[in-house]
Amino acid sequence: MKKDAVFIFSEEQLGYSFSDSHPFNQKRILLTLDLLKKSGAIVDDDIIAPRMATDEELLLAHDNKFIDIVKKAGKGELQEDAGIVFGIGTEDTPIFKNMHEASAMLVGGTLTAVDEVMQGRATYALNLGGGLHHGFHGRASGFCVYNDSSVAIKYLQKKYGARVLYIDTDAHHGDGVQWSFYDDPTVCTLSIHETGRYLFPGTGAITERGNGTGYGTSFNFPIDAFTEDDSFLSIYKTAIKEVTEYFKPDVILTQNGADAHYFDPLTHLYGTMDIYKEIPRIAREIAEEYCEGRWIAVGGGGYDIWRVVPRAWAHIWLAMKKIPAPTGPLPQDWLSKWQEQSPVKLISTWEDPVPLYEPIPRKEEINDKNAQMLSKALHIIRHQQLN
Repeated sequence: MKKDAVFIFSEEQLGYSFSDSHPFNQKRILLTLDLLKKSGAIVDDDIIAPRMATDEELLLAHDNKFIDIVKKAGKGELQEDAGIVFGIGTEDTPIFKNMHEASAMLVGGTLTAVDEVMQGRATYALNLGGGLHHGFHGRASGFCVYNDSSVAIKYLQKKYGARVLYIDTDAHHGDGVQWSFYDDPTVCTLSIHETGRYLFPGTGAITERGNGTGYGTSFNFPIDAFTEDDSFLSIYKTAIKEVTEYFKPDVILTQNGADAHYFDPLTHLYGTMDIYKEIPRIAREIAEEYCEGRWIAVGGGGYDIWRVVPRAWAHIWLAMKKIPAPTGPLPQDWLSKWQEQSPVKLISTWEDPVPLYEPIPRKEEINDKNAQMLSKALHIIRHQQLN
């Protein structure tokens, strides 16, 4: 019997760990899953263990020499500084034990999600361990070793012959995925992110529209620092609708970084939990309208792992299960369990406190700039419509 949704998880996903003090902390997944369990929104039968991606699968999007270097690094066999040119052993992406195996497990989780959806066992699939969108063909970057989304899209093309729409709402531009498919007309990438003027990786301008036969299949929506919910959601709703109608995908893959929130320590956006409530529900509606519901979701950034990520990521699963967005207090047993470990006071409700921050004096100016950016970014589609 076909399930409405499956949740990809095993404890092995927690092996992707740079250090206890590194901002990328997979405890986010445990916190989210426990919140869903204590909310009665998920049962063990919904959970499927990931498999490890094979070398052959990793080679769909990565260089053989790079994979070999990652293997050696994780075994302690790499000479000092030898990994720097490959992006490992850096401050952002330090070497850790069994780096290859842990990274391949996250990729395998996304491939597991792909097969569940594409083979008709589930309409939707969620792998919160994925979303490592900064990984390149032969280089790690920005906390990301292997790029699970790039591998998964190549896998979708090779195994299922699918046209793929990749939607990225992480505050950081999804550069690794974009450049992997910049020349490919059968993959469309859409990224809404904080402008690269202020934030890593510094790419994702509206002029990055694809190359060669892939021109017109790369869409970037760089929003200003301090952007709030209304402007973010207006851009998201308009962009996803127009781009999906234009591209007509067979399947949608969404990257769900939770770092556009006001509390996130690494970004400068002023989002609240309201955007994370809406983002997955709109994605589900678009998937149902344009590709028979086929929707695969992965995690991504999100560095306030206590107050933001569990609530934000829980909304993805709730949207997949078509459970109305909850309001009011979080489960008391969840709050009691995790407050002991949290270095900050947990938010005790599904909603954010009101007011969350002081009013922004430049709100109208920021909204106007974002609206102008949206129009320019969608120029290709709108120009075709006029002609």
